[in-house]
Amino acid sequence: MAIDDVRVRLVRKEGILRAIASVTIDGCFVVHDIKIFERDGERFIGMPSRKTSDGEYKDIAHPINTETRAQLQDAILKRYDELLAAEAG
Repeated sequence: MAIDDVRVRLVRKEGILRAIASVTIDGCFVVHDIKIFERDGERFIGMPSRKTSDGEYKDIAHPINTETRAQLQDAILKRYDELLAAEAG
């Protein structure tokens, strides 16, 4: 899997949500609304999800294995770090 483009938009509100990302995969598939969270000094991503009728959230799209999830998370957090560094000047 080739991650061709990662776009990150910072979120400026209280809570653990830090940013929203979009990722283009293999030049032919895009996933929007990947959330970047930070809690207790740990950063992680949350895949796009929807709320079910019983109040739970279920992923709409997600990686099938841990290696793909790690590759996706690493690419997103790298771009997030670059954006923060650029903003800090």
